[in-house]
Amino acid sequence: MTNPSLAEPRQQTISKPASSSKRLLSLDVVRGITIAFMIMVNNNGGPGSWHFMNHAEWNGLTPTDLVFPTFAFVIGVSIVFAFSARLERGASRSELARHTVIRAIVLILFGIIVNSFPLFHLEHMRFYGVLQRLALCYLVVGLFYLYDQRASTKWMALAAALIGYWILVRWVPIPGIGMPGRDVPFMDMNRNLVSWIDQHLFPYHLYLYSPDHNVRDPEGLLSDLPAFGTTLMGVLAGIWLRSNRSGKTKTYGLALASFCSLLAGYLWSLAFPLNKNMWTSSFVLVAGGYSLALLTLCYWAVELRNWRRGWTYPCLVFGSNAIAAYMFSELLPGILGFFKISSGNRTMNIEQYFVSHVSSFLPAHGWAPFAWSFTFTAVCFVPVWILYRRKIFLKV
Repeated sequence: MTNPSLAEPRQQTISKPASSSKRLLSLDVVRGITIAFMIMVNNNGGPGSWHFMNHAEWNGLTPTDLVFPTFAFVIGVSIVFAFSARLERGASRSELARHTVIRAIVLILFGIIVNSFPLFHLEHMRFYGVLQRLALCYLVVGLFYLYDQRASTKWMALAAALIGYWILVRWVPIPGIGMPGRDVPFMDMNRNLVSWIDQHLFPYHLYLYSPDHNVRDPEGLLSDLPAFGTTLMGVLAGIWLRSNRSGKTKTYGLALASFCSLLAGYLWSLAFPLNKNMWTSSFVLVAGGYSLALLTLCYWAVELRNWRRGWTYPCLVFGSNAIAAYMFSELLPGILGFFKISSGNRTMNIEQYFVSHVSSFLPAHGWAPFAWSFTFTAVCFVPVWILYRRKIFLKV
């Protein structure tokens, strides 16, 4: 699961990125591509959907696993441009800090509403979630950048977050269970330090639970630490893009950073496996590497080649109103769930009815669920496009 960027500068201009007050439209395109794919994989048509339209069950990586960290990465880039622009326009740090805290709180509340809609069962209400994690990344990394804009401190914080998390998960004994790799398999699906903390902090309020057994949550508390690292990678990319270097040099720099991040991440995964649920340090580097690759492509296409029509337009529409797109896509399934359709001797929801009937025209495996996924995303695009045409943008 995944989500939109929180910090977005308002002015829209494409030109040399020397001034931080100018909006980086290529970042909107990155955000739009990410949220469109997010909507598709979150509504992938159920059983029968292609493997890459689903998350890896535990260790491993699929394209779907890259959506969430790309949003965290985009938040980091946006922080640099948005905060720097407002500081240049005369806003005080205390004013920006207050606004950052308020935005984070509102996003956390939005996340709890999305988790609970439409039934709102208080006894098992989930407090963790996608919006909640992105809000915390925005809050912590945003305040860090607000009061210290040096790249060097961001590199040190990134290293500390990734290495520190690896040490905690690999070398700290789990109370009542034992040492990972000796008393319990390293990165056991349910018996690990991340899950242990969540089970004791919010019992029966986790993503996976049963009446007699607390399991785990993919957005748990301790794994926020490496998620901050993902956002810090975005901040470092933003600092690079905001520099006075030429557009070509910036493109080469992003591409080189992507290659190095992917290489380091895949090498580290030999000892610390790629795992989106635990947001492992190797996952941070690999996902960040792919985010950098996507940003490189979009920066080259939009900022250097000036491609603002064609395939970039729907991405720009989605990316400019990402919060609206996300909220609509998350609330729509709950609304559709109230409608049931009788077919033969079965009662189906709209998604099941669509997939079962389209499969008779598209018998090849995976195409019917993909048709639902694409149709659902197109439906979500319509209200976002209307808002875009009317210059209405949902902000926090």
